[in-house]
Amino acid sequence: MTSLTALTTEFSQFSLSPALMARIEANNFVIPTPVQIGCIPPALEGRDVLATAQTGTGKTLGFLIPIVEMLQKTKDMNAAQALILLPTRELAMQVEKAFLDIRSSSQQTVALVVGGMTERSQLDAIRRGARLIVATPGRLEDYIKRRLVRLDQVKILVLDEVDRMLDMGFQPAIARIATMLPAQRQTLCYSATLEGAVKEVARKYLNNPARVEIGSVLKPAENVELRTFEVEADKKQELLEHLLGVEEGSFLVFVRTKHGAERVARRLTRSGWSATQIHGDRSQAQRNAALRSFSEGHHRVLVATDVAARGIDVANVAHVVNFDMPKVAEDFVHRVGRTGRASAHGIASTFAGPAERGDLRKIEQTLKIHMKHYRVRAASDVRAASEVKAA
Repeated sequence: MTSLTALTTEFSQFSLSPALMARIEANNFVIPTPVQIGCIPPALEGRDVLATAQTGTGKTLGFLIPIVEMLQKTKDMNAAQALILLPTRELAMQVEKAFLDIRSSSQQTVALVVGGMTERSQLDAIRRGARLIVATPGRLEDYIKRRLVRLDQVKILVLDEVDRMLDMGFQPAIARIATMLPAQRQTLCYSATLEGAVKEVARKYLNNPARVEIGSVLKPAENVELRTFEVEADKKQELLEHLLGVEEGSFLVFVRTKHGAERVARRLTRSGWSATQIHGDRSQAQRNAALRSFSEGHHRVLVATDVAARGIDVANVAHVVNFDMPKVAEDFVHRVGRTGRASAHGIASTFAGPAERGDLRKIEQTLKIHMKHYRVRAASDVRAASEVKAA
């Protein structure tokens, strides 16, 4: 593996085709992020890439640009030449949209292959010769077993959020899908961490990859202000509504259970706040509608469970609230990473009961961070920000 540094400061320095540069400029992309600077040049050269970077660092464009360039050079094909595997349908849908935004020709077609949605449109896109397949492993493997999809012309394989795919039990599916691909192909692998099974995936599927490491792989972004409030369970809702009253912008609120998400969102709505929710009991159509409404600003608050929120990539979230404590440090980073994207300032507030002080300290020690601590002793502390005392 090699280490990579680059001095590129504008997309125009990547020597991209005029058609793709026109699409990049039309979408107002001017200055590439560090992960794009590291990943795009070796990928354009046809090299494998192994990148560790947090969510929100711009890695999606880092692998879509090389794919679009490759598709431009192989216009006569009518089968899939690129495959992107991701852990969740929400993330797959966002990648599909990003591809449609920057593709340089309407002939560069895409098939979205995910569970929880109708098969007909997915299979129609495949039969019409989609050049790119964006898929979750489970649904794609189902189509392979039923001989509904061909992967023997794939030139680029992207494994995105590999650590999360492995956590969700997709390693066997990925292995079986890989056997359907040409041995001679380019593989781009992205992960938040490079530990355990991720190293094994890298060893198995990558050939002398360019190694790109952006910042700490397990640490919140420095532009996110980290705060924790010691608060009794029966004061959490009031504290949340207080923060909504004194802070500006959108709020992404994490709770532990589906029932908790329902309860918090319902109370917010009753109090006059525009809130929506996503959790495991909601249909995919309901999740999509809630996510769209939140991202477009129709709802200021999105209440979510961890499972339902995996893969969510919403720009301009001003404030993340851990209404319930995350179970482990990695979940904390995953949640907090939803704010402070692309160098914007963000705030992350964690609500913890007195009995959870030890859990909070463990997260701080693991991540080598220090949060601003506040203690809420009474309702008056909640309502008046100036009376919230540092612990």
